[in-house]
Amino acid sequence: MSNNDSRALATYACVENCWYMIGTAADFPAEKLTGHVVAKKPIVAWRTKHGQVVAYDDRCAHKRFPLSKGRLMQDGTLECAYHGLRYDMTGKCVMIPSHPTGPISPQAIVRPYPIVEQDGLIWLWPGNPALSGTRKPPRLPEVGSADWKTEIIGPMEIPANYLLLIENLLDITHFYPLHDGNIGDIENSRIPVDLEEGEEDGNRYAMTIRKVTDYKQPPYLVDWFHYDVVDRHHTHCMMSPGVTRVVMRNAPVGELSARDGKREFPGSLDLNSKERGYVLVHTHTPINENRHLWWALINVPAHHMSKKDPKKQTASQIAEMFPNVVEEDKFALTEQQQMFTYPDDGYQEVFLKPDLAIRRARVIFQDLIREQEGETHSVAAE
Repeated sequence: MSNNDSRALATYACVENCWYMIGTAADFPAEKLTGHVVAKKPIVAWRTKHGQVVAYDDRCAHKRFPLSKGRLMQDGTLECAYHGLRYDMTGKCVMIPSHPTGPISPQAIVRPYPIVEQDGLIWLWPGNPALSGTRKPPRLPEVGSADWKTEIIGPMEIPANYLLLIENLLDITHFYPLHDGNIGDIENSRIPVDLEEGEEDGNRYAMTIRKVTDYKQPPYLVDWFHYDVVDRHHTHCMMSPGVTRVVMRNAPVGELSARDGKREFPGSLDLNSKERGYVLVHTHTPINENRHLWWALINVPAHHMSKKDPKKQTASQIAEMFPNVVEEDKFALTEQQQMFTYPDDGYQEVFLKPDLAIRRARVIFQDLIREQEGETHSVAAE
């Protein structure tokens, strides 16, 4: 990939043919309209009185007024708050107050968007609806499971392209110095990094794997997971442009559960062993080229408690520290994004050894953008 390609990806990329989280199931009570912007597409979404979550273009076909500012009627139709046009569950306009007897134009229709409720989360496909079946939202079985405690932080609006967040999540060598004082650990930067790539449910993934034995834990990890010295497996996986999954597995030396002959992907904890750790799920939903929403879902086995405070679940202990970490990452991403406003003038990024997954993630983005541009050119030719 050339430097120009890298610059374009980190500045302008907005992959449309992907499932993106727009909220949790709890964010969609029955018959409450919600407005969203996903990959530059204005969306109105709600849960019907029958329990189904639906999504449509948020612009009334008449004067672009946001339908999310309207209201749902007794018969289930959606009424625009500006001129009263009403739309049925197919997106077709079925009533216009100023045309009580006249015909309704067939152009008076709003586009529906594919939407899926899965693992307690709501996923939307902003791209070509004909391709929505070619990929599935990544499975996140820990979220909301009775065996796990899930803490949700977000949504957090970040003024940067979402690929910059993905790159931040794939490479933890930034823990020191960016997070010095909380999760900062310079030893992280010295752990060898392996790369795994593949495809799952139509989504290409790139994952870093850090394996270390006889490792002395920093104090915050001793509090969370109790062990001072461990064998540790740590993976960071871009499951799709919409999800990065982080799994840490710790156990006393020599007692980490074997995964011989199995892929690391997607990874989780063995609840019936001495393993302690977490599954951190990061969802990143682009608003446009330089803004995105970030959710962090902290998942820890429900019976794991803080060492310092045995009455507090480890997930809750992590969640208390996490906002400070987020603010430091937000600072870095905001500053990075600002640098893209300047011409390169010969500047070129230098890649380091731990950047293997970052480079592969950029290739995946590049291929998805080219696929998207090919569709656009094909439609234009027709």
